[in-house]
Amino acid sequence: MSIWSKLLEGGRRLFESDSDLPTLSPDSACEPDPNDVGFTAAIVGLGAKLAAADGFVSNDEVAAFSRVFQSTPEDAASVRRVFNLARQTVHGYEAYARRIGRKYKDRPCLLESVLDGLFQIAIADGVVRQEELDYLQTVSEAFGFEEATFRRIKASYLGPDAHDPYHVLGVDHDADFPVIRQAYRRLMSSHHPDMVVQNGAPKEFERAAQRKAAAITTAYAQIKAERGLQMPN
Repeated sequence: MSIWSKLLEGGRRLFESDSDLPTLSPDSACEPDPNDVGFTAAIVGLGAKLAAADGFVSNDEVAAFSRVFQSTPEDAASVRRVFNLARQTVHGYEAYARRIGRKYKDRPCLLESVLDGLFQIAIADGVVRQEELDYLQTVSEAFGFEEATFRRIKASYLGPDAHDPYHVLGVDHDADFPVIRQAYRRLMSSHHPDMVVQNGAPKEFERAAQRKAAAITTAYAQIKAERGLQMPN
């Protein structure tokens, strides 16, 4: 019996159960037990709610779920039925995310893999709406991830946000701090208002340089705060 058949056999009870999820064995740091139906039910619930966040579950989203979470072609019909079953049960998915986050807080690679899979479902139909982004951030928070971690994962699928401090400084999210500090100092030496004027730029450019320098300084301070570092430079 496939995992999808087991989910269908358990029906709505699996998606509404308040029982604890099974514990991962010590040697499976990033992978759940393939027969862990409770964990799979939670993931199906999260995926189905995400896909339905914009009011419509597309074939592309169901196919993405099947691909990401590795169901076989012969299980395609069961995947859709399970998805529809989970979608009809509207409550409890945020609670599932919190429970998964608590249960596997020492398995961050597993939790990030789940969030990666949800992002792949979100982008499957070519449009990621704000409702889906809000849901993904809610799941990320329930998993215990910091804002910087969510921003990094989001950027890997959707590109950097204009206000992302790492984007402002032109560095990768996983850059070592000396690299970040060097980028900050380089940008400040180029965009400091005094330097702009000294380099012969028109006086009216000074105000724009002030805004640019403020954005650079704010981005640097935000990264330092996120990493638990103290100002000054």
